Formats: sequence, structure tokens, C-alpha cells
Amino acid sequence: MRRLRFNGTGSGEGGCPSVHEDLESGEIIVHGPPLTDPEDIAQLQHLGPGEVPVVVPRELITDWGPKDLTREARIIDLDAFNGLFGTFKHTAWRLETRRRYASDEVTDTYAQFLRGEAPTWDLDTPWSRTIRQKTADGARVGRVRIIDSPATRGQRYLLAHAEKNTALGEDIRNLSRADAERLQLPDEDFWIFDSRLVARLNFTDDDELTDVELITEPAEVVRYSMVRDAAMHHAIPYKQFATE
Repeated sequence: MRRLRFNGTGSGEGGCPSVHEDLESGEIIVHGPPLTDPEDIAQLQHLGPGEVPVVVPRELITDWGPKDLTREARIIDLDAFNGLFGTFKHTAWRLETRRRYASDEVTDTYAQFLRGEAPTWDLDTPWSRTIRQKTADGARVGRVRIIDSPATRGQRYLLAHAEKNTALGEDIRNLSRADAERLQLPDEDFWIFDSRLVARLNFTDDDELTDVELITEPAEVVRYSMVRDAAMHHAIPYKQFATE
């Protein structure tokens, strides 16, 4: 069975025409109203047996045709990435999909968590001051965290860490891995800033964050925004999730 991703549609009200992409082969699936007039079909070249011509608006291909094969990745280091949190104006949102984050496991709060103690959160770190000031000024910061069943140790730590996130003004929600797979959410971590810039986080096999890829291509930013909307619609507040 193919692993298909919905890229977008040119239709005003659901239905067709639309573009999908095969995530493994890179092939593109386009559907729309069929071309049926015999005189029109007679003008087509190389129409093979079993092939069905469809009619789609030109802007559908321009807007939603994948450009990954030609786009050169723009990679920034972690210092430049951290600087993005001081410059966004309105919204910052993250999808967290991994089962552990190596950086968490070297913190004092993680050690407290492992001992069964309530972690002592430091709300005066540079990160904390930045986020608290942003949310106090009216910006919205939020995350959806994917949780396995049963939750991994790293995911349970993040459920506890949500106490600090919310104290800084973040909106923290959780979504089960099963629901994320049903929604076909991507298995990758990223931030969206002001709905115009995507920062995709790159990790090693040992769950170490190495660098960040910046994405500004409009169609790709819209696709990530669609992922955000689906995740936010189905996720639930972390306290309710932890209780359930």
C-alpha cells in the first residue's frame, strides 16, 4: 500500500482537483474532472491503455506540486535557531514526535523526575524569560506532543515538564501516537513561526539535536500549517491527557 500525503487542492469547497504525493517513491497523484470530449482526447499524444486524462487548473500544479527535488536545504546551527524565538512576532508552534530527547536526560530536573521527585523548574533561564515576555506581550506559543501507549520515560518526563511550559504561557496539548498515525501526521519535529517560516529539527539516531533546516517555500509552509491545524484540532490539554 502506498504512503500518500495530501499536498493541497485548488477546489474552493472540498472535492477535486487535488494533488497527493507518494512519500516513498516521490510519484505525484493528481485527480480532477476527467477529460471526456472525444475530439479533445484525440489531440492527446501518448495516451496509453488504461490511462485517464484529467483537467486541473495550472495554479494547482504551481502551488502544490512538490519542489523538494530542486530546493536546496538551508541549514542553520542551534545558536541561530535559538535566535528565532526572540524575533517572531505573533505565533510559535511545535510538533514533537520523538520518543526521547537526549538533551533532557542531562538535566537536573530529569534526575529529579527519575527519583520520583517533583522537578524544580527554573523559570528565570534565558529561554524562560524570552517566552514569558513573548506571551505576556500577546504572542501565542504552543506545542502538540505525540505520546505512545504506553508512554516512554522521555514522554512521561515531558508530561511533567508541561508544568513549566504552561507557567511561561505556552499552550501544551497531547495526541496519542495512534491518532497521529490515523491523521497521517509526519514523523518529524518542527516549529512554525508566524505561519511563514518552518524550522525542521534534525536529530541523530541517538536523539541528539544537530541542526535545523529553514523552510520558507509558501506551499511547504502551508502544508506544515495544515499539519498544525489537524494536530491542534485532535489534541487535548496535557492535564486531561495525563489524567486519562
